Amino acid sequence: MEYSKLISITGMSGLFEVVGSKTDGAIVRSLEDKTTKFVSSRVHNFSHLESIEIFTIRENVNLVEIFQAMDKSAEKLPSEKDAKAITAYFKKVYKDMDFDRVYASDMKKMVKWFGILKEHQIEFKLTETEEGTEEEKA
Repeated sequence: MEYSKLISITGMSGLFEVVGSKTDGAIVRSLEDKTTKFVSSRVHNFSHLESIEIFTIRENVNLVEIFQAMDKSAEKLPSEKDAKAITAYFKKVYKDMDFDRVYASDMKKMVKWFGILKEHQIEFKLTETEEGTEEEKA
């Protein structure tokens, strides 16, 4: 399973792998319970994890950068239910995060998603674009 195929769906908890797509939605598989279902794009919005950015005190960073910092950190993951512990955790793990614009609910999702990704041993890596690989060859 690749990080690039993972999405978050509004109104639905957890992360999903895109199995297929249709003009009016997508066929997705839940990473948590492995169920496969069709989700309508008329009812839900889809966000690819690769496209999610997090506010920092400098320039915005991709979510994968936060996950990589969490992975390298020796800090113990806080409970998803303790908002203060989650904020304290991110202040240690990624102190450049803009805590005025990143809500506690967003940080809770990051902790939950990180746990799911680690459980499934998914590598925190963005897909390289063809332009980037061509520049490296030159």
